[in-house]
Amino acid sequence: MLYRVRHLTTYEYTRTVLSSQHILRLRPRRTDNQVCTSSEVAMSPGPRRRAGRDDYFGNRMEIVTLEEPHEALTIDAQSVVRVARRRPRDIEMTQAWDTIPDDLAMARSDADIEAAQFMFDTARTRAAHDLVAWADGDFAPGRPVALAARDLMNRVRREIRYKPGVTDVSTPVDRVLELKAGVCQDQSHVMLAVLRAHGLSARYVSGYLMTRPPPGRPKLQGADQSHAWVQVWCPPLGWIDYDPTNGMLPDDEHITLAYGRDYSDISPISGIMLGGGEHEVDVKVDVAPLDEANAA
Repeated sequence: MLYRVRHLTTYEYTRTVLSSQHILRLRPRRTDNQVCTSSEVAMSPGPRRRAGRDDYFGNRMEIVTLEEPHEALTIDAQSVVRVARRRPRDIEMTQAWDTIPDDLAMARSDADIEAAQFMFDTARTRAAHDLVAWADGDFAPGRPVALAARDLMNRVRREIRYKPGVTDVSTPVDRVLELKAGVCQDQSHVMLAVLRAHGLSARYVSGYLMTRPPPGRPKLQGADQSHAWVQVWCPPLGWIDYDPTNGMLPDDEHITLAYGRDYSDISPISGIMLGGGEHEVDVKVDVAPLDEANAA
């Protein structure tokens, strides 16, 4: 499937920004089932300097410097991405989850070494709750890791309701568990925290998800989603994607932007500025099959 993705972000400031520097992760990365065939990031005002490179996790990033005073900033990222269907996986054939922590601790292969760095708590996934007890029913001894992860995904979806507006980007996992509600970022952080509490390796994925309008209604511009989900290390199959918000294993309608240990590693836009005061931000995302985008 070939998609055109547009991620439009607008900032409006209460005071003039004299200068600023931003890190952008807005170009979809290459994966086993995805290729970004073109990508352009336009800014207004335009940056004085910009430089691109891969970050530690292999995500494409740009560092941009603005020196023109401004009261508003627009960042318009447009990409064309080809996403192949993920091959059916025999997830019941994956390794028993309770044998994996020792293998990762030994890390004899390059794949294990890469996976091992995603075993550890971060500030956003550290919790005082007994996460092992909370998900005890999903991790019976000897259970294949991919099946345990699937059951955990469904638990998070059942017990952490998707409810925008009750959390923000700084809400810790403990608070999400108390609220029993949050958005895709929160649900993904809870799932990561539980997996890591069991000694498993998992990483946070940011990306996009195409939404479908109700039958007979047109698709609204800007109605698609910036999305987040989780990848779990499931030997011998490798990384398997899980979407706890929708209770599904992603296929060809999930577009990967970046991955890291948690949201902090891969925020699409971050930075510092001189001036600006308070600000309001508006984000619109459109994802469309390329033939639909061309017809629009």
